[in-house]
Amino acid sequence: MASEGHQQHPLRVYLWIWFLLFVLSVFSYLVDYVGMEGYLKWTLITLFMLMKAGLIIAVFMHMVWERLAIISVVLVPPGVLLFLMGLMMLESNHTLVMRLTFFAN
Repeated sequence: MASEGHQQHPLRVYLWIWFLLFVLSVFSYLVDYVGMEGYLKWTLITLFMLMKAGLIIAVFMHMVWERLAIISVVLVPPGVLLFLMGLMMLESNHTLVMRLTFFAN
């Protein structure tokens, strides 16, 4: 029996994402196989890695279908980090002013 309120996504969505992950992995390996060097190589590999991570998070962790999950996982942690960085900037400015006034005397 199917339970009420349970949502199941079509299998083709998951197969399409698996295909895209496979294609991105092939591109990532081709970057190394072709022999690219330097910043271009590492930029492309990092770009493909981030694209694959985004697909995995969006679909397999069901972030695409849940707004609260996106907000709590993607937006809240960077917001908290920015707030803490602001506090550290205020404290460092206060410490600098105190040291300058102490050594000026």
